[in-house]
Formats: sequence, structure tokens, C-alpha cells
Amino acid sequence: MAFIAHFRAGRALFFMLCAFALVIALALPAGAQNLPDERLFKALKDAQTEKDSRAIEAEIWETWISAAPTPEIESLVRGAMTKRRVADYEGALSDLDEAIELAPNYAEAWNQRAFVYYLQGRPDRSLQDLDEVLRLEPRHFGALSGKGRILMEQGRVRLGQKALRQAVSIHPFIQERFLLMDIEPEEGIEL
Repeated sequence: MAFIAHFRAGRALFFMLCAFALVIALALPAGAQNLPDERLFKALKDAQTEKDSRAIEAEIWETWISAAPTPEIESLVRGAMTKRRVADYEGALSDLDEAIELAPNYAEAWNQRAFVYYLQGRPDRSLQDLDEVLRLEPRHFGALSGKGRILMEQGRVRLGQKALRQAVSIHPFIQERFLLMDIEPEEGIEL
């Protein structure tokens, strides 16, 4: 009898834990279940060489892309990246618009669309998408560095420097680190 009672209690606990895990998974934004963990960001920040940082960076990028909530959406984003590489910006935008419509909480779709807008010479649209990326994934060093570049190109140097400094604080070997300037903050603007 005791065995059966323990078995039932164990089974009930198992189902409660499964239900709890499902509730947590559903509460997270779509794709959040696959985001890079803290260990990768710590390793990136602690990397001793640029070569080491590039390997970790690649792993983080792959995790961001594969965080799509479905294989179909990941395929749309990967397809858009291929189209972007051959300058088929309209085809890339079409795929990315569809991915964002299907998964509005998938940060990498927004990031890839921001990049296409930038390549098309549409910096304001790019900045809008970059802000959405950073709302969804505040540690997105690619979005921060892209935002910094655009702001600086627009003559908003101090704000651009602020975004670049944030990117470098996450990824010390990011390529855009060479764009950092030694400037003093203006009153009311933190760098």
C-alpha cells in the first residue's frame, strides 16, 4: 500500500512540475526559450583575444537566429539573410515582414529587417526596428552597434557613442569599437 501511495504522489509531483514548466515556457516571449544564456555573454565579455571572442560571438548569433519559435519562421529569416547577401532587399523584406507578423517577439527577425532597411538607405526605419530588438533583447550587441553607427551618421554623435559604449560593454572586441571617441558628456546626457 505504501508503495502505491508513494507512486501516486511521485506521479502527481511529476505532472505538477510539467505543468509548471509549460506555464513558464508559455509566459516567455516567443523564441525566448532558446536565447543565449549568461555563460555565453560572460565568456564574450571575458574573452582574452579577438579570435576567442569571434567564436563566442558566432555562437550567440546562431542562438539568436535559432531562437525562432518555429522552423518555418527560422527558415524565413535565414532565407531573408541569403536574399540580403545578393542584394534582393525587397525579397528579404517580404520574408522578414512575414516572420515578424508570425512572431512579433522574435528579436532576430526585427534585427535582420533593420539591417535591410539600413542597406536600403532608410535609417529611420532601421532605428525603429533596432529599438524593438533592444526592447526584446537588451544585450543585442549587433543592434546596439548598428544603432550607434546610424546615430553617428545622422550627426547624433553623443547618442551614437552611448549606444556603441553599451555594445562594447557587452562585447569588448566588437568591430565597431574603433568608432569610439574620447568625448565629454553633455549635461543631461549620460555616456
